[in-house]
Formats: sequence, structure tokens, C-alpha cells
Amino acid sequence: MKYLVMVQGSQADYEAMQGNPSESSPAVWTEQDIQAMFAFMGALNDDLAESGELVDAQGLTEPARTRHVDLGADGKPVITDGPYGETKELLAGYWVLDCASLERVTEIAARVLECPQPAGAPCYPVVIRAIGEDAGDV
Repeated sequence: MKYLVMVQGSQADYEAMQGNPSESSPAVWTEQDIQAMFAFMGALNDDLAESGELVDAQGLTEPARTRHVDLGADGKPVITDGPYGETKELLAGYWVLDCASLERVTEIAARVLECPQPAGAPCYPVVIRAIGEDAGDV
């Protein structure tokens, strides 16, 4: 069964990682913190690839580099660039996993929560969504 495992973040989190902490993301990320996060995620991805469960995994660029396409009142596309002040958390990265069970993918999601980060960094839940016709299992 395939699952989408998602991690969230905010523009403030990306800015904190670039050395600009704020009230909503007060942690000060050092280069060592960032390298520890990348090493953890790399090891996780390697383990998932070795087990044959990894289909795809991507970290996404900061919300400030996004584009939002919506329909205007006249039915024509309205295009705006991010970030969006009214949006707090957005998708920061994801894995597409092919796992034998919901229990297994839940174990992996729990491992994602172990990713190192500096004290004070926001902690977001990891979201699991089933993919495909058996999606009723989640």
C-alpha cells in the first residue's frame, strides 16, 4: 500500500534556518543544526531505500518562493506569489512510501519526529495519507 507522509513548516521556520529567528519560530539554527537535520533525513531515506519502501522523497522550497493560482470573481486565473500571511503551516516535505501496513508507515512517521532540531524550534505533527483505491484504510 502506498502512503504520503508529510511534514509541515512555515515561512518563519525557513527564515530561522537562515539565521533570522522570529516570535513564531524563535530557535537559532546553527550550521551544525542544519547539517544534523540533513544527516538524519539522509540516513532515514537511505534506510527506506534499502528496505524497498521508498518511492520518492522531497524537501520543498520556502513558501516565499511559491506561486498561488486561483480563480477570480470573473472566472479568470489570479496569480499571486507567496508567502501568504493568512497561512501558518504549509507542506515542507514529503515521502511517498510503499509499506506493508499502516502500522509500519506509522513507525516511520514516529521516526521522522526524532529529527534533531535546536531547542525552541516548533514541532509539527507528521501527517500520513493513504494513496490510491485502498485509501479508505487511513
